Amino acid sequence: MIAANGFTAAERRAAYATDPSAGRGRLHGESESPTRSAFQRDRDRIIHSGAFRRLQYKTQVFVYHEGDHYRTRLTHSLEVAQIARSLSRVLGLDEDLAEALALAHDLGHTPFGHAGEEALDAAMAPFGGFDHNGQALRIVTRLEARYADFDGLNLTWETLEGLAKHNGPLVPAAGLVDGLAWALKEYQEAQDLELHTQPGMEAQVAALADDIAYNTHDVDDGLRAGLFGVDDLGDVPLVGPVFREVAGRYPGLDQPRLIHESTRRMIDRLVEDLLAETGRRLEEARPSSVDEVRAQPRPMVAMSAEMQAANAALKSFLFDRMYRHYRVNRMTSKARRVVGELFRLLHAEPECLPTRWRVKADGLSTIARARVVGDYIAGMTDRYAIDEHRRLFDLYE
Repeated sequence: MIAANGFTAAERRAAYATDPSAGRGRLHGESESPTRSAFQRDRDRIIHSGAFRRLQYKTQVFVYHEGDHYRTRLTHSLEVAQIARSLSRVLGLDEDLAEALALAHDLGHTPFGHAGEEALDAAMAPFGGFDHNGQALRIVTRLEARYADFDGLNLTWETLEGLAKHNGPLVPAAGLVDGLAWALKEYQEAQDLELHTQPGMEAQVAALADDIAYNTHDVDDGLRAGLFGVDDLGDVPLVGPVFREVAGRYPGLDQPRLIHESTRRMIDRLVEDLLAETGRRLEEARPSSVDEVRAQPRPMVAMSAEMQAANAALKSFLFDRMYRHYRVNRMTSKARRVVGELFRLLHAEPECLPTRWRVKADGLSTIARARVVGDYIAGMTDRYAIDEHRRLFDLYE
């Protein structure tokens, strides 16, 4: 396949990148596609999955009906994929693998963002708890029921590895599973994802693209929602200087353009810093293969210490002024009640589950039934969870 610049993908690929032609394959053997690489097929399967479509009506901070312009899990995943692909192109990585991981990274999230996850984790605490990362792996390896020959999407080892540990190693040594979320532990018994090593660089890129996207778009969404104002950002590192720079260069610029111009410059600076720090780490470590990347004591893809500190300050600001704003608190309080009450009722009375899910739960132990109910609730969109709660608890529905 020839790129626009005249080079093939293989010619542009760095030695430390993940090579789709030298991968470890799929759990269930399949013939290869004559027109797409293994990672391109993974990306396409993720896009066509039911779990990916449901991200359209799953939100992170606002409920789906708050407004049409706030990010959903779907729009966030697309923004992460764009950043991850651009970074991968500069670094000589496999863009398709980075894109696949970016598109899949939020598949395991519950309705109502982190509030929903906290509520489901609390409800499932007696049964092993809930972890969105483990749930994403469970979705792509088991819950998606689309193919005749296997459950899940039968993604490549490299995609599963990156999805499981994109934030870094999960256990300190090979063979150890203590402290792992039960869904990760369950899959590790079927296929060793080497959870004690660093992930490939494409997964590392996807993880930091996620940070870049949600920090900048939460500033955008918070301003548009009126949870804080531009003046409140003045002392926040990175953000305040960028807004002052744009306001100084374009006096009188209307606020929507001021916000967009500033957030896009924030993304540029975060990306430039990441590329510079990653370049320094690559020059120091000089990995010559993806296995050498996995063996490194620290990630190869990173931001500078100064930028990490600026990001931490921004997250602290957003936590205080956005995630704990009374309007958001009211929504998250309702979300916790909806998720908790749904779980308790459906676990106690599985006959109230829709037929397909009731069949799955029939005859199971208490723990196994709890995990089926957890799968059902985690897959709900915001609006479906609200509607299902009304159907089950409103006497006049």
